[in-house]
Amino acid sequence: MLIIAHRGASSYEPENTLRAIERALDVRADMIEVDVRSSKDGQIVVIHDGSVDRTTNGKGHVKDLTLEELKKLDAGKGEKIPTLKEVIDYVRQKVILVIEIKVTNIERSVAKIIEREGIARGAIITSFFHPIVKKVKEANPIIKTGVIFKCHPIRPPELALSAHAEVLFPEYKYVSQEMVEEAHKYDLEVYPWTVDDLDKMNYFNKIGVDGIVTNKPDILRLRSCT
Repeated sequence: MLIIAHRGASSYEPENTLRAIERALDVRADMIEVDVRSSKDGQIVVIHDGSVDRTTNGKGHVKDLTLEELKKLDAGKGEKIPTLKEVIDYVRQKVILVIEIKVTNIERSVAKIIEREGIARGAIITSFFHPIVKKVKEANPIIKTGVIFKCHPIRPPELALSAHAEVLFPEYKYVSQEMVEEAHKYDLEVYPWTVDDLDKMNYFNKIGVDGIVTNKPDILRLRSCT
C-alpha cells in the first residue's frame, strides 16, 4: 500500500510548502500531494485555499494577488508559497507528484508545466472537477489522472471511466471492500483520503486499497500492517 503525503507531511510542517515536502521525503513517502491555483498574473502556485488568510500572514484571494505579492507572504516557519515548478524541481525523480487542480481553466497550464519539465510519467493530476481530469487526459494520454469524490456513488468506477482516469480518490468514510474490488475489476486504483489513524490504515491495507492519502506519512510502513 502506497503512502501519499497530503500537502506534504502537513501534520508536522506548514502545508503545501517545500518544508512539508522535505519532511515527507525524509520519511520515505511514495507520493506527495499538492494543491494548485493560479495567481493574478497566471502563475501556477501551490496553495489549498482560495484565499491566503488561513495558511499565511496575509489577506486576500490568491487570484487577486501576483506571484510577487504571494512570495512576500509567510506560509509558516518562514516558508514561502512555492510555484508548481519549484515543487517539481524539489521532488524530481524522487517521488510521484500528485497535483490536485483546485479551480477550472488552469488545467492546460498545469499540463504544459508537467510536459515542459519532463514529468508526464511522474505525476498524477486529480480534481473534484471531473471534466478537468478528462480534458487533461485527452490533451496528453500519458499523464495519469484521478477523480476525487466525497459521496457514495452507485457505481464508483464509472466516475473514473467517464473521465478516462485511472485512479479513484474517495473520502475514506465511503470506501468499502466492495468498492475496492469493483474498481480493481476495471484496473482502477483506489487511494482513500485523508487517513491519519494507524488502525484505519491497517484496515484499508487489509481490504486491498492501493494507497492512502495521509497528513502523517511517517506512521505507516508496509511491515507495520497486519
